[in-house]
Amino acid sequence: MSVYIIPVLFIALFMYCYIKKVNTYDTFVKGAKKAIPLVVDIFPFIATIMIAVALLRASGITSILAGLLSPAFNLLGIPSELIELVLLRPFTGAGSYGLLEDVLVRYGPDSYISRCACVILGCSETIFYVATVYFSQTKVKKLLYAIPVALLCALVGSVVACLLCKII
Repeated sequence: MSVYIIPVLFIALFMYCYIKKVNTYDTFVKGAKKAIPLVVDIFPFIATIMIAVALLRASGITSILAGLLSPAFNLLGIPSELIELVLLRPFTGAGSYGLLEDVLVRYGPDSYISRCACVILGCSETIFYVATVYFSQTKVKKLLYAIPVALLCALVGSVVACLLCKII
C-alpha cells in the first residue's frame, strides 16, 4: 500500500494544477531556479558543520566526552554505549546512521541497546543542520533560546526513548 502513496500524491497534484490551470512545468522550473541560490547560500554553513563533526570524531573528543558523561547519562537511563550517538546526532545525520550501523552489528538488531539507538534516531533531528538551513535564510541571528531548547528536547527524547524501550 505504501508504494502507491507518492504516485497518488503526484497524480493528485497534477490534477489539482490542471483544474486550477497552473502550468506545472513552468512552476517547477521557477522553483528549481530559486533552489540554486539557496544551495549556494547555505553551502558554507553545511560544510562547516560537516568539517566540525569530522574533526570531533577524528580527534577522539566524542569518545572522551562519552567517558566523562557516562555516569550522568546512565543516571538518566541512557546506556553508555549510546552516549556518542546522542552527542553526535544534533550535528550529523550520516554520522549518526554510521554509529547506528556499528551498534546494530555489535549488539544485534533485537537487543535493547539497538532498539534504543533506533528510537533515539527516529525521535531526534540534526539540530545544528536544521538551524543552519532555516536561520541562514531568515533575518533571525540571535539563537539564544532556539538551540539550547532544541538540545534539551533531544536529550529528553533520548531519555524517553530508552525508557519506552525498557518498558516494551
